[in-house]
Amino acid sequence: MEINIPEVWSEVAAQSERYEAALVSNDVAVLDELFWCSPHTLRYGVTENLYGYAEICAFRAGRPAVGLVRTVLKTVITTYGRDTATVNIEFQRAGSDKTGRQSQTWIRLAPGWRVVTAHVSLLAPSPAQINMSS
Repeated sequence: MEINIPEVWSEVAAQSERYEAALVSNDVAVLDELFWCSPHTLRYGVTENLYGYAEICAFRAGRPAVGLVRTVLKTVITTYGRDTATVNIEFQRAGSDKTGRQSQTWIRLAPGWRVVTAHVSLLAPSPAQINMSS
């Protein structure tokens, strides 16, 4: 298996960038498009566990569109062959001292690259960070 085939990596990076732009602008149509339309799709969020495409779409449709802007601190994309990839992002929201982490598994399907699993979590600031801000 080839890891990080350049053209495949570029395809996934482009879709990940589309996802990020849609996320911070609350473009629900693009977010819905980029998730696999399947009952097997899963998204674990900071405060919710969503099982299946329908639950994910309902969450997105009902989520308040405030406080979505974030700064991406680091992105790691790894492709496995031509049809599978992972995208992992560290981010921080304005006014927060917590670092967020987003992990996605992308699969190339007939309609294109789609997120099949996602997980978002937040890290509390370390004791050193807390002491430095005091």
